[in-house]
Amino acid sequence: MKQYPISRDGWIYLAILAVLAVLAYWVWPWLVILPGIVFLFVAFFFRNPERDIPTDELTLVSPADGVIMDVERVFEDQFLNGESIRVRIFLSVFNVHVNRSPLVGKVVFRAYRPGQMIPAFKSHASELNEKNYVGIQNKQLQVLVTQVTGFIARRIVCWVNIGDIVAKGERFGLIKFGSCTEIFVPTNVAIMVSPGDRVRGGVSVIGRVSVD
Repeated sequence: MKQYPISRDGWIYLAILAVLAVLAYWVWPWLVILPGIVFLFVAFFFRNPERDIPTDELTLVSPADGVIMDVERVFEDQFLNGESIRVRIFLSVFNVHVNRSPLVGKVVFRAYRPGQMIPAFKSHASELNEKNYVGIQNKQLQVLVTQVTGFIARRIVCWVNIGDIVAKGERFGLIKFGSCTEIFVPTNVAIMVSPGDRVRGGVSVIGRVSVD
């Protein structure tokens, strides 16, 4: 999928705001300020920067920009079907909201669950909010990435399907207007981040696979 500096999913909002700005200017020139400010914010929110992706095959990169909320051992029953390590990342409205694959591999699982609109930074938001699951595997391991919406809007975008091959750091979707992204990994992955750390999607190393 061809990528642009501003994600195509934001173009419709920018077009609407541009029309509103023109109409506002016709009514009273000073009115253009409000839609103009919103236009700039939406363009900022849907920014889609290029990233230099680490090449080490044994490392997993962050699937999102944001702040690490927690790192916990959990039982994951959607894809990994066993004990795993969950790393949760909170994305504010000021973060890049494009999601990226943490490793090179094949998409072998996808599922979607509708849900509520609890703020994404709440500990129980993952269990109740709208959520999309993407399972990726390669010869070394399987990981599950989930996209969880927040309270401002419920809109998950996912560009990959079962059978697609994704590169490490490749963009696979986005979440609109405040959200949480989770990555579930096997217990043989050494986690290299801690709660409170700031990470960048496709760049920051989340963990390293043990080959012992």
